[in-house]
Amino acid sequence: MKRHFYLSADLNDLELIEEQLEAEGLSTPQIHVISRDEAGLDHHQKLNQVHQWFQTDVVHSTLKGALIGMLAATVLIIVAIWAGLTTVIGWPPFVFLSIILLGFCTWEAGFIGTQLPNRHFKRFQKALESGKHLLMVDVNKGEEAILRRVAAAHPKLHHAGEGGGAPRWTIFGQKKAREFVEWAP
Repeated sequence: MKRHFYLSADLNDLELIEEQLEAEGLSTPQIHVISRDEAGLDHHQKLNQVHQWFQTDVVHSTLKGALIGMLAATVLIIVAIWAGLTTVIGWPPFVFLSIILLGFCTWEAGFIGTQLPNRHFKRFQKALESGKHLLMVDVNKGEEAILRRVAAAHPKLHHAGEGGGAPRWTIFGQKKAREFVEWAP
């Protein structure tokens, strides 16, 4: 899937665009909005907002921290073996310290990531801070014509680029989860 990014200053227009895209066959999990205007988003309940957690770089940073922790733990074990400390002291202290090192690096990097903007949305930070709203639409090739047609009917909407979209299985899972929630008592 391909993700199309659009900027707009009008949440009412974005809500109308989302309704039109859904009427044309796109599902709600394919359409997301990011805005710094929390009050405006609360007023427009139909807009599919990106959760604050995913607007940060926590997932990417945590994975990087886990990788660094794995490398640090591996180096610790190798140095302990090379220095002969595992025969003198034994394995348990080094295994325990490796686990602590892995956990600390993962946690610390995740904590740092909560304070950084998501790397996929960094290029839009200035626009978001100036009051604009970001519309993201994930489409496959057959749906691009629908998106172009709907976007062309809205002069306040400005195309801001393209990127890699969410995997199809993610959108399928979100769609089925929504259907289940609507169906369940």
